Amino acid sequence: MSESPSKKPKVTGSVDSGILNERVLLLVFESMKWDIHALCHTSAANRKLRALARRLLWRELCAYRAPRMISTLIEGCQISGGWDALAKLLFFCAGCESTRHFKLSQLTSGHFVKSTRFSKTSGRSFLAKKCRGDVLYVSDPCEHPTVDKQYDVGIYRGVFRGFKKSRTRDCLINRRVEFEEGVKCPYCGARVWSMTAARLIPRRSAARRLGSSDDALEYFVCLNGHLHGTCWLAPLSSDEDTDDCDDEDEENDDDMYTNNFI
Repeated sequence: MSESPSKKPKVTGSVDSGILNERVLLLVFESMKWDIHALCHTSAANRKLRALARRLLWRELCAYRAPRMISTLIEGCQISGGWDALAKLLFFCAGCESTRHFKLSQLTSGHFVKSTRFSKTSGRSFLAKKCRGDVLYVSDPCEHPTVDKQYDVGIYRGVFRGFKKSRTRDCLINRRVEFEEGVKCPYCGARVWSMTAARLIPRRSAARRLGSSDDALEYFVCLNGHLHGTCWLAPLSSDEDTDDCDDEDEENDDDMYTNNFI
């Protein structure tokens, strides 16, 4: 899928869709600036609209709300897992629960987010050195307070470009890492690998990006290249972090994407 996301698809009426002129529906959503809630309600209305959303509308929403990020993700690649899963990842914090490497005393529910920043530069901090050639976007952590701990839980998510051809996937397969029992991708439902179990987490750089300690984070990657993870967020300090990492200054990240709901 190599065409530019800004290029409008050829849209015509279709007997299968039950919509006389799909272009009209596109114009309606454009006038609403591709409101995620409206599209969710539309997709849930009936089977034909759900099929139309999966074929066309979710992609248009992603391209409208994150044009640079989507352009990078589809460059020479296909979107694995579907555009509906990617849209969910962009706009929805999936919450978290205890896993074998990250214990929580309470379930954290998922929710739509008001603002999200995804960065390719941040993504490099989550890649092992041998996998630094991969392209990964990772969000800032969504902060969730806890009742019994002084630290907040940070929940973050991300997506690989062309995961099926990535070095990260090759490492997981070559190490014969098994899928994590009892955990599925919250965005596409696919099986996941624990990057903790695979020993592929560069803890120092990832913790620095998250604002966490390097022994207090975990994340998973699914068959379609969706990443989701949790961490304990360290309390804010007045001391500056003078640790020198290999990452570029995030202000120079041309592929940083910020989504703000209107």
